[in-house]
Amino acid sequence: MKFLVNYLKGIAVGIAVLVPGASGGTMAIILGIYDDLLHSIGSFFENWKKHFLFLLQVGLGGLTGLLVFSGVLSSALEHFPFETQFLFMGVICGGIPVLYKKSTEGKVELKNLIFVIIGLIIVILLGKDPAAAETLANPEGMASLLLLFIAGIVMAVALVLPGISGSLMLLILGLFHITVSAIETRNITFLMPLGLGVLVGTLATTRIIEALLKKYPNKMYMLILGFVTGSLIPVFQVVGLPSGIKILTSLIAFVVGFIVIRFISKKDVLD
Repeated sequence: MKFLVNYLKGIAVGIAVLVPGASGGTMAIILGIYDDLLHSIGSFFENWKKHFLFLLQVGLGGLTGLLVFSGVLSSALEHFPFETQFLFMGVICGGIPVLYKKSTEGKVELKNLIFVIIGLIIVILLGKDPAAAETLANPEGMASLLLLFIAGIVMAVALVLPGISGSLMLLILGLFHITVSAIETRNITFLMPLGLGVLVGTLATTRIIEALLKKYPNKMYMLILGFVTGSLIPVFQVVGLPSGIKILTSLIAFVVGFIVIRFISKKDVLD
């Protein structure tokens, strides 16, 4: 049962990684596995059997989410862009109370609110012009391999830091659509340097993030709260404001996403 739960949570994280503006790290926090993921990666050799089993369970789920749902999400974003994006906006909003609880621990210090503003500004700046580097996407040549490796590192930092969307980073680099297509077609040559960059970036940043969360938990979670709140803006910018019947269906999708995540977070995080 524990394997199944971690596997399903991994699928949810994998799906979140695929959607521009949504964050796999945010989903991990909402589902109550973020701290465990950081510790398992950062302190892997302290108890490698336990950490390997946990990472395997979540990792298999994440891989399933990426491979199985890449085509589904690509189709959903194409045919139901408003509903799909508003669903994830509801998911993000549903997770904000969890982050707020973690960042305040029952008390609010005004001096820590500046970190919310800093996180908000960072995400807004990162998502300011997601199509600016679209012309950089060229899946051929050594320069492209280097770009993919660097993109993987950038994506890893986004995966480790909740509220920063790995897919949005790919969109900014002009690599999102090509990457989704590569996942759908199982283009190993294209995905290998990207995956290697993700691995290197994750190993390099996890210990730093874990140490900061231990030493400055309130400030870090306030910063993450700013990241998550700010991530609503680039998600919204992807499709804009719906009209006609799309207003109703988008609102329904938003409410569904919000309720589902609130239910899950109450069961797994707040208890």
